[in-house]
Amino acid sequence: MTIRAISPSKTTGFIAYYRVSTDRQGRSGLGLEAQRKAVTEWVKSCKGRLFTQFTEVESGRKSDRPELEKGLRECKRRGATLIIARLDRLGRSVHFISGLMERKVPFLAVEFPEATPMMLHIHAAMAEHERKLISQRTKEGLERAKARGVKLGSYGKVLAKRNRDASQEQVRKLRSVVKEVRSSGKRSVRAIMAEFNRRGIPTQRGGAWHPHTINVLLRRIDKRG
Repeated sequence: MTIRAISPSKTTGFIAYYRVSTDRQGRSGLGLEAQRKAVTEWVKSCKGRLFTQFTEVESGRKSDRPELEKGLRECKRRGATLIIARLDRLGRSVHFISGLMERKVPFLAVEFPEATPMMLHIHAAMAEHERKLISQRTKEGLERAKARGVKLGSYGKVLAKRNRDASQEQVRKLRSVVKEVRSSGKRSVRAIMAEFNRRGIPTQRGGAWHPHTINVLLRRIDKRG
């Protein structure tokens, strides 16, 4: 049995896995509250049982995850399903996600419960590709700034502030729209994505919405309350 989409009607036992990237987030609970809320609500909607939960404080780039390993072993022991709030809580690379898909443990991401193995691969590939593009654009921008004689430390701070300001503005503009769409019953990532594209709402870069860009937006909105 490989990783697959899980039907709520066929699943009653869950093991939760949460991950934050820094010690500061772990101590403060930043990011954990939203993950726990999403998982708890899903399990409740399935009339299921949450056996236990594991929390990791580790970068998404690292594959050494002792708490995740404990969660996977507990799933096998109990015959339970591993449940997470978002796919990126597991990993940030296609290679890592593919490796997990070889494990004989049922798996469910609340943000994407209808996902098939192929859809999970595509989702992870798109997220990885976007991160590489952002990294490459940042590198090129720094090189151009250096050629103009700009101190890279100052340029990096300006660039980071510009990106933060743009993200905050997007959250401010779209928070009410997301609330409206969710209240209409369209709560899944794909349903929100389809509604945004139907309304012609552009992304921060002016393009169409995809599952990954919707996820980023929802994380920012939920983080800011």
